[in-house]
Parts: sequence; structure tokens; C-alpha cells
Amino acid sequence: MTPSANQAISPFDRHWLAETVRLSEGHGGPREDSEANRQARAAGGSFETRVLTRAERLAERDGLVGALEQWRQSAGVMLLALGLLAILLGGTLAGAALEGEQPVNVFWALGSLLGVHLLALLVWTVTLAGTGGGAVGRLWLWLVGRISRHGHGARLGPALWSLLQRAGLTRWGLGIVVHAFWLLALLSALATLLAMLSARRYGFAWETTLLTPEAFVTLTRAIGGLPSLLGFPLPDVDTVRASNLDQGAGVANEAARQAWAGWLLGSLVVYGIVPRALLLAACAWGWQRQLGALTLDATLPEYAILRDRLVPASTPLGVSDPAEPEGIAAHAERPHIAGQGAMLVAVELDERHPWPPALPKQVTDAGVADTRAQRQQLLERLTQSPPARLAIACDPMRSVDRGTLRLIGELARLAGAARVWLLTSPPDVFVDESRWAQWREALSELSIETTESAPMTWLEHGHD
Repeated sequence: MTPSANQAISPFDRHWLAETVRLSEGHGGPREDSEANRQARAAGGSFETRVLTRAERLAERDGLVGALEQWRQSAGVMLLALGLLAILLGGTLAGAALEGEQPVNVFWALGSLLGVHLLALLVWTVTLAGTGGGAVGRLWLWLVGRISRHGHGARLGPALWSLLQRAGLTRWGLGIVVHAFWLLALLSALATLLAMLSARRYGFAWETTLLTPEAFVTLTRAIGGLPSLLGFPLPDVDTVRASNLDQGAGVANEAARQAWAGWLLGSLVVYGIVPRALLLAACAWGWQRQLGALTLDATLPEYAILRDRLVPASTPLGVSDPAEPEGIAAHAERPHIAGQGAMLVAVELDERHPWPPALPKQVTDAGVADTRAQRQQLLERLTQSPPARLAIACDPMRSVDRGTLRLIGELARLAGAARVWLLTSPPDVFVDESRWAQWREALSELSIETTESAPMTWLEHGHD
């Protein structure tokens, strides 16, 4: 069973798969898509809906859906590694702020806590927000593609980047990752800071060579003003002046210790955690807003050529026997189809085999599919009303034709269960055993069960 049979593919994933198929066909040429086109037409809807359905069917057939799931798992591993790095970074920043010579220089500690964060925020504002984060985004997708174990993983990354760029989602998506990283790092720093302040007794002071004590008083009040509105302590003027390291009077003052600790914690929350949380929320809102407006660009050449096939003015007869392209997985896993009833159909029979045989009342005779029109009509019929059981009768004395095998595979995928009935030759006809062996081998590669006796009991009851 395909992954899509277990869980629904999200609208974003459908666009992602469509972009992957579009880029793949743009570089490698069109795929054999008659079955996918037929299913898209049967599903109905707008041209965009049919393009998405076609891409989803091709992705299921070629294993792209499974590759997408593995790509997501690889991305999850990368995000987990980033999260652990953020926690380690936060703890390191807090440790650097309080460790070292005692008493702690409060402004040096504040610079250790917020300096790298503010610098990174400046880089984001100037570089990433201005250009969409091209280099960072491509590096991220390249790394995920490298650790993805699936062979199609390398195709999904460029397709995702192309989709995000065209939909205007790049800046928002990278913003979510960057701001979430720093928010986690700052929360880790806050937790580490609280743990260190709770477990040890720190003294706080300031010192200067060029500035006057009044400058430090003004700076302390300016930085701590906003946090004080949220309830964090703000050292008064006397406390600030007394904390001059040259005087040392404020170092042993317990009230001064708590006031400086609260000032440091408040500055970390207000100038570090709160801005990152707000930016993360803004990027998440922008992502959702742009995601809701996600549409296909139907003017792209790869989509424009599909219009006649997906929204035809009349039903096409299809291609007789095209060269087998890459990606037509003969043994591709069939989607789970419930279906109703039972049906018998014959493929390319001649007058040596009288048709139809005697059938139980519950079994429908779908006739003989010889011409292109008959094949197309049969495929459209099964797409609209798939049977629970389908028996496909073939003459094993005919050569193993690629087009016939493709038709059998498509018919089998449109039924809940399928068997190929290899008809016994009339008594006066020479039996070429090598032909039988070729048919059995070819059908084995299609993963379709074969039988040499009339499967009427199976068709009627679902078992032998």
C-alpha cells in the first residue's frame, strides 16, 4: 500500500509533488502518463486540480511519495540537531555571562547574553529579510538532501526551493527556523541563568575607565526601564553608584544582588526572548497567509501542454505503443481500491477463442479490448467504476508485447484484485512453451497473479 493510502497528502505536499514532477519532466522529458491523465480527468475539478491529481498519481507510481516522507524525516533530524545546538548555545551564553572573576561585571554579562543574539538579528534584517535567504535556504535543502536515504531525495529539494520562491514563502519559512532557533537558545540561557543564580551567590558590579558614574546610572535606568514595566527589579540610583567595583560597597549588599540579578533577567527576557517570540509569530502568520494563497502557475510551459490532455475538447484515443520511458514502474505498488462486483475482460483475442465464455450472473463481461478506442473506453469505465475482482484473459501464443503488458498493468491497478487468465490453446494449435515462459516471467515482474484455468469461482466468490 502506498503512503497516500494510509494518510491524506496535504495541499502543500501536492503542490510540492507537482513542482517535482514539473522540474523532472522539464529536464528529462515527458513521462508515460496516460493512466495518470485518465485518473485526473475522472477526478474532475478545475485544471489546477487535475494537474495536482496527475502529479500525485505519477508520484505514487514512481515512489516520490515515499521519498517525500523520508525527506521530511531527514529534515526532522536536521531540526532536532539544530534544537540541540540551540540549547547548548544558550547554556554556553549563560555560563559565559556569570562565570569568571567575581563579582560579575553586569554590563559584560549582559553583552555576553544578548550580544550574539543582537548581531544575528542584525544579519537577518540586513541579509536574509532583504534577499529571501537564498544561500542559507539552498544550503539547508542541500544538507537535507544529502542525509536523505531515498534516491529521489535530491529531486525534492530543488523543487521545494522553486515552489517556495515562486509562492513567496521562502522568507517566512526561513524566518520560522531562524527565530525558533534563537528563541530556544535564549530560553535555554534563561533557564541556565535561573539555575546558576539559584545555586550560587553572585555579586554584581560595574567598572569603567572612560565613562563617569552618572553615565552608568543613566544607562542602567534606560535599559531597565522597559523590563521594570513588566515587574522586573530596577536598581535605584544609590545601588548603581554603590556597585562601582572601585568602591565595592554594593557587592556585599543582598538587596543589591537581587536587584542586579532581576535587572539582568529582565533585560534577557525583554530584549532577547520577547522580540524573537514576536518575530517567530509574525513569520508563522506570514507563512500561513501565503500558504492559503498557494496556486499553480498554469502559464508555465510544462503545465500549458497538459491542458488539452487534462481538459480535452473530446476524448483522445491515446498512444499505440510508445517507447517505454523511465519511471514506468512495472511492479509499482497498486493503490488500495475497494471496488464492487467482478468483471472479465479479454485482451487481443482472435477467432480461435470463442468469446465470451459462460459467466456466473454476478460477473460482468467487459468484452474484448483490441483497438485503441476499445482500450481507452475500458480504462475510462474502470476508472469510473472499479471492480473488486478483475480477470484479464490473454492468449499466451501471442508475443509478449510491451503495450499489452502496460495495458494489463493499468487494468490491474484499477481493480481491488486482479488475475491474468492465460487461455489454453485449441487442440490443433502448436503450443510454444517458450511463449508461456515469457508471459509468466513478464507477469511476475508486474506482480500480478496468473492462472491457466477459468477463474470463475474466484470471480464469483472471491476465493477458489
